[in-house]
Amino acid sequence: MGSVILLSAKIEIPMFYDPRSEAHGLARNPWTALVVPRPIGWVSSISQSGVANLAPYSYFNSVSAVPPFVMFSSAGRKDSQANIESTGEFVVNMAVAGLMQELNQTSAPFDAEVDEFERAGLAKASCRNVSVPRVAASPVALECILNKVVSLTARDGTKVGSEVIFGEVVGIHIADEVIVDGRLDTAGMHPLSRLGYMDYAVIDKTFSMDRPVLKND
Repeated sequence: MGSVILLSAKIEIPMFYDPRSEAHGLARNPWTALVVPRPIGWVSSISQSGVANLAPYSYFNSVSAVPPFVMFSSAGRKDSQANIESTGEFVVNMAVAGLMQELNQTSAPFDAEVDEFERAGLAKASCRNVSVPRVAASPVALECILNKVVSLTARDGTKVGSEVIFGEVVGIHIADEVIVDGRLDTAGMHPLSRLGYMDYAVIDKTFSMDRPVLKND
């Protein structure tokens, strides 16, 4: 295991601002750098006319284990959401370091008629329970069916420009080479995560830490 830097719990936090009414005063908006690292949902979908779409979303995570559910959202309604609402299906492909350039290419604002798989030179693979293609080179893919789309409204009544898409996972693909001794080799997969601004990180070192067990006195 590589070295791990632990920061003291006694950290002075001198800066404060209320994002509803106050400016942060920094050169760049710090918000996207405050909740990090964030996993990247590389979402594939397909239009009613059969055009495949592929786009990365860093507002993404799992929200339930049994049964498994995932969620993602984006700033503004995009092709992924339109496709998913139309067909009721999507796939989340794991973003890994070996595919970072292809992932970055699929973040471009292509027209709805453009197949991002083809633009990025990515091979498609078929899924079992949904009609949406997955990224063949990705070590993990989650087949999902749409559960619901949730609109957000701020306390002052302002409608938020993002909606949250929830999906139930109905199929899981895992490449054999990333399974070691019955466990996923997370570090070996080198998953990508999103930091703030245009910064990313690659997870290649991990450590284990058991949860505390409380004893009765």
